[in-house]
Amino acid sequence: MLLELAQYLAKDFRAFNVFGYITLRAVLACLTALVITFLIGPLMIRKLTSYKIGQAVRDDGPQTHFSKAGTPTMGGALILVSIIVTVLLWGDLQNRLVWIVLWVMLGFGAIGWIDDYRKVVARNPKGLPARTKFFWQSVVGIAAALYITYYSNLPAQTEFIVPFFKQAAYPLGAIGFVVMTYFVIVGTSNAVNLTDGLDGLAILPTVMIAGALGIFAYVAGHAVFSKYLGFPFIPGAGELAVFCGAIAGAGLAFLWFNAYPAEVFMGDVGALALGAALGTIAVIVRQEIVLFIMGGVFVVETLSVVFQVASFKLTGKRIFRMAPLHHHYELKGWKENQVVVRFWIITMMLVLVGLSTLKLR
Repeated sequence: MLLELAQYLAKDFRAFNVFGYITLRAVLACLTALVITFLIGPLMIRKLTSYKIGQAVRDDGPQTHFSKAGTPTMGGALILVSIIVTVLLWGDLQNRLVWIVLWVMLGFGAIGWIDDYRKVVARNPKGLPARTKFFWQSVVGIAAALYITYYSNLPAQTEFIVPFFKQAAYPLGAIGFVVMTYFVIVGTSNAVNLTDGLDGLAILPTVMIAGALGIFAYVAGHAVFSKYLGFPFIPGAGELAVFCGAIAGAGLAFLWFNAYPAEVFMGDVGALALGAALGTIAVIVRQEIVLFIMGGVFVVETLSVVFQVASFKLTGKRIFRMAPLHHHYELKGWKENQVVVRFWIITMMLVLVGLSTLKLR
């Protein structure tokens, strides 16, 4: 919207040409989303509180969590509103890649919103049935995978790229690419959702990973930089840096309210949507393994649940005191802040490892 206005004004005033630079608009998107979230955050928290949309706490969880009961949830809607408004303001609305990420985020956000609504408003502790939730996640994920595959005109856009190796790229074919895309989007969405169990635990890693993916998106969409660094050139991918900037800005501002002790929780509406957006961006810029590396905390949290469930069903014994993994460490005696900050530090190191693949090839 503002980009189109700037392009129109640039015909008479050359100074407006500066808004054509993706890097500037990515920074402005980050700041805009930050301000929007700060401005409407207190109002939304008051509304959620007045409607008594409070978080329920598991009886078998750490006792320190009992004080969290009643804390407003569904705050992820605040993040989504900020991102959507920001992207519409600063993004190139002629870019189909921007729209596919936006629609995937909204699709998964809608699924999460229904689940949250059933839990905290309709007072149905089970929320949306797991099979129903997975079905609709699959519908959105497969639709996105088919769309991305259909508009992938270059062979490099559907290759499986292995980081740290200059020539390690393997063609997947249409079917293989659709399957991989589906698992990355749905898997990342649920991984972020499983991690979102402590104050601020999921949102800052999301911010850091979004910032790193923004760099990868800019490189992939730049013909010169992508060639120099040995990355596939993905026309239009650079515009996703603006989207990543919006995620980073909205996430940082939300952390202001979500930091311990949290005034509001993301809920499924935020966690599912943000995870799906990260997965979609990673697929588009051909950095699935890098996402796996940078999101190592999300991966380990998910695997802890998988192993816990499998072990209990097969042997009747639990591997961890409680899953996901962050609850295990709480029950071992770590304070909530210790778990959160240590997981942040790990994510920061993993993001740096992921960024090193830009040059170490």
